[in-house]
Amino acid sequence: MSPKNLNASNKTHKFLLNQLKDKKTFKIYKKFEKNLKLNENFIVAVSGGSDSLALCFLSKIYSIKKYLKVKFLHVDHKLRNNSTKEAKFVKLLLKKLSTNLEVLTWFGKKPKSNIQSIARAKRYELMIKKAKKLKINNILLGHHKDDLIENFFIRILRGSGLNGMVSFDQKTNLQNINLIRPLLKFSKKNLEYITKNVFKNYVEDPSNKNDDFKRVKIRNFIKNLELEGLDKDKFDLTINNLRFANESIKYSVEKNIKDNATILNINKFVILNKNFFYQPEEVVFRSLTKVINIVGKNYYPARGKKIDKLVDQIKNENAFKTTLGNCIIKKTNNTTIVSKER
Repeated sequence: MSPKNLNASNKTHKFLLNQLKDKKTFKIYKKFEKNLKLNENFIVAVSGGSDSLALCFLSKIYSIKKYLKVKFLHVDHKLRNNSTKEAKFVKLLLKKLSTNLEVLTWFGKKPKSNIQSIARAKRYELMIKKAKKLKINNILLGHHKDDLIENFFIRILRGSGLNGMVSFDQKTNLQNINLIRPLLKFSKKNLEYITKNVFKNYVEDPSNKNDDFKRVKIRNFIKNLELEGLDKDKFDLTINNLRFANESIKYSVEKNIKDNATILNINKFVILNKNFFYQPEEVVFRSLTKVINIVGKNYYPARGKKIDKLVDQIKNENAFKTTLGNCIIKKTNNTTIVSKER
């Protein structure tokens, strides 16, 4: 290590150690360290908001203590006129940690509807592509306890099933990259405390105050519920109980696929026997959704209504051929074949 880099490293260590002298900050970090349990290099997704900056600070300390390499990435969606200016501001903030922020830019045509979900998908796509290039298998995301509760209500409004309502897992896998959410047990209030103490400033996304977005409406609804006595810790306990039930269904889904599906040609061709569909309704629904997602190599699963219609067709027709989720689904007598659409 060059003298210049060594000096920067020592300066960073001193800055971080000084922050940990604050009792509340130290307590939050120790909880983060216990919760993460990661021994591989990782990437941190940085939006510039108070949540992601708190994650930057906590993960930087963690990487130093565990002797791990960490890369910080920010996506400039180009959805607002000042997005590039914001990206530069976030880059400047991270210099407090002697950390270089790499900005990934989303070029191309922008959506006029369903903006937030499409932007999120593009964000994951860009970061996963970068992670594979860097040969890093883990991306840390800044979702916290408040996001978990918001997501629960959003999914209820969409008519989601149990799996959708508890979809914010601590760790999920997308295209062989681990998406890790180490802040799910942390309140936004505690994360803001960290960010204000360490960085003094952060980016305020104007869309967070725009009532045209469903998430903002839900956020305001939850605030009203809090005034009526909503206890977030008890609500979190309810979500955890639902998650335990969801894990039981996941186990049955894996067993159904293992026992009643034959996977050929590296996930490009799957044969489903009749017993695959003689399971509880939710197990059949999820099993078929997963098979189509694997074979079709889809980012998101097919729409629930389309899966329901397909299951009904398989159960009631002797022979047919259709397409769904980049797959060809063909039934002959008691056998259903799912293959990759060319």
